[in-house]
Amino acid sequence: MDSIQIPPIDFRLIAPLLVVTTWAMVLLLVDVFAIPANRKKLTGYLAIAGLVVAGLVAIPLWDVSGSTFSNMVVLDRYSLILTWIFLIIGALTITMALDYLPRHGIEQGEFYPLIMFAVAGMILMAQGTDLIVLFLGVELLSITLYILTGFAYPRLTSEEAAMKYLVLGAFAAGFFIYGIALTYGAVGTTNLALIAERLADPAAETNQLLLLAGASLILITFAFKVALVPFHMWTPDVYEGSPTPVAAFMSVGTKGASFAALLRILVTALPALEPFWLPVLGMLAALTMIIGNLGALSQTNVKRMLAYSSVGHAGYILLSIMVVSERGAQAFLFYTLAYTLTNLGAFAVVIALEQRSNATWSLDDFTGLYKRQPLLALAMAVFMFSLAGVPPTAGFMAKFYVFTTAYEGGLGWLVLIGVLTSALAVFFYLRVVIRMFMHEPQGELEPTLDRGLSADIAIAGGLTLLFGIVPAPIIFLVERSLVAAGG
Repeated sequence: MDSIQIPPIDFRLIAPLLVVTTWAMVLLLVDVFAIPANRKKLTGYLAIAGLVVAGLVAIPLWDVSGSTFSNMVVLDRYSLILTWIFLIIGALTITMALDYLPRHGIEQGEFYPLIMFAVAGMILMAQGTDLIVLFLGVELLSITLYILTGFAYPRLTSEEAAMKYLVLGAFAAGFFIYGIALTYGAVGTTNLALIAERLADPAAETNQLLLLAGASLILITFAFKVALVPFHMWTPDVYEGSPTPVAAFMSVGTKGASFAALLRILVTALPALEPFWLPVLGMLAALTMIIGNLGALSQTNVKRMLAYSSVGHAGYILLSIMVVSERGAQAFLFYTLAYTLTNLGAFAVVIALEQRSNATWSLDDFTGLYKRQPLLALAMAVFMFSLAGVPPTAGFMAKFYVFTTAYEGGLGWLVLIGVLTSALAVFFYLRVVIRMFMHEPQGELEPTLDRGLSADIAIAGGLTLLFGIVPAPIIFLVERSLVAAGG
């Protein structure tokens, strides 16, 4: 009998992932046994420290590339840049939650390790080159988000949001499992590179019908995760019911990780099926841009408006994913970073206006904000302009990058829809700005600006302007990344 062969494992390639997961597990024990119930902020500070350490560990890996675990996990500059973005998302989310949780009476130390586990799932999705590994990443991210969505117990809207997300997420997971099974039945492997090899080999036996069915189910899974129309219906309810830091985290983290995995699947495994998936994604992108922005247009609840806004932005990001080239991957990375800073900043302002007894998140809360908190109003204006794509903000440069890339990639009709829906979006973003600057204050609602929120808003607002005025360093960084999904 042949002896079991253990494949060589290079732990350097998953060093940031190991740091995040190990730190999160240790932090859970430390929180239970060493941190008093009235000092749970210390757990949050330790979680931020763990994310910073993971980011520092990743720096020496810039010139390192390779695969491990039998080519199931890869390290390249594409996944490394995404890792840094996900770590930033986790750190900013924890920072805005430090005072939010006690203010709303839901402070539990487990919140911060759960965010770290979610970040670990996102990193795994960026590095995975096997459908099984990608499924593990998706489920690690999803299970933690189910818990975090219902973290505002006993608020009924939070429990309702968690239940909706869990039920629909379970269906999406089932689609993914069936998609993996059908794909394996068609080509005999779940490794992305091997799938492409067998599809390109005329002598290889593949079942085309099974493969198309499997690919369709996998696309449905990621369409749900990133909230593409018509798989977006859960988004407004889940965002509204979730604790606001969790909604902010989902709006950028889940999209970034899911699009990262989808891009790697399309470029590495399914380039031969481009005639099949390109028109399908084109229709999804068009519907998402149109319905997402039309949905936001009718909202008076700012949280739901940002939810529909995130749906529209998923359509814009999808344009870069559809351009199967290095430039498309670069546009995706830049847009993800710009959208991360802008959306987290906007949610931070919403948190500043959110009181424990106030769960409406109405546009009226922003009325006359400039006269009460001028700096806060200016920051929110920057975020609204960036989401709308108004220069000189990072959002403008991100949309310009994506639209030019898509146009050069032959997607002119989608670019036209993107430009028209962006013009439509200006209306509901400017509506917030007008209320802040051109109306008198109503009521006695005063914003609550703690140090964590102030730091989040300052960092996000400053970088949103900086990347819009001086985008060259970030563009240079993403252009130096390797071909997405190719390693």
